[in-house]
Amino acid sequence: MLLIFLLGFAPILMLLTLALALYLTVIELRELNPHYAWWVWWLLLVFMTHFIGYLFLRAYAVYRRWHATSG
Repeated sequence: MLLIFLLGFAPILMLLTLALALYLTVIELRELNPHYAWWVWWLLLVFMTHFIGYLFLRAYAVYRRWHATSG
């Protein structure tokens, strides 16, 4: 979203990738089952940063799963 704001226009491919990133975020958050405030925080992060935010979410999910299995 930041890139769209800076460019001043939104190519259709960029909008489609944003929709895909938000969809994947919802799927990931359903598995993690966090508090609703975390839902909002992650969705806003992905909305504002596209796939960079989604990659951070994936890293966070792997970290949580790794610590859940180790202890």
